[in-house]
Amino acid sequence: MHSDMIGKIEKARRYAMEPERFRFDALRVTVRGNNGGDHEVVLDGDRWQCTCEFFAGHGACAHTIALELVLEGMLPAGVTPVAPVAPVTAVAS
Repeated sequence: MHSDMIGKIEKARRYAMEPERFRFDALRVTVRGNNGGDHEVVLDGDRWQCTCEFFAGHGACAHTIALELVLEGMLPAGVTPVAPVAPVTAVAS
């Protein structure tokens, strides 16, 4: 491997550890659903879209919310969360 490429790989690893460097302005992802079908999720600017039936009726779905969680901190400031996601907390006994 060329020494130039080794340096680029090391730099890429540093970048990968700093997700705040990245901002997704447009994104198209295929999500495999539990019911055997694939759903296409698109982020275009500040709008989410999903091909699942639930999104069509509600404007949000598990697929778009999952991507918001995966991309937390990397979405443009104008993207409104499709649904509020509360942090998971332990239940006291």
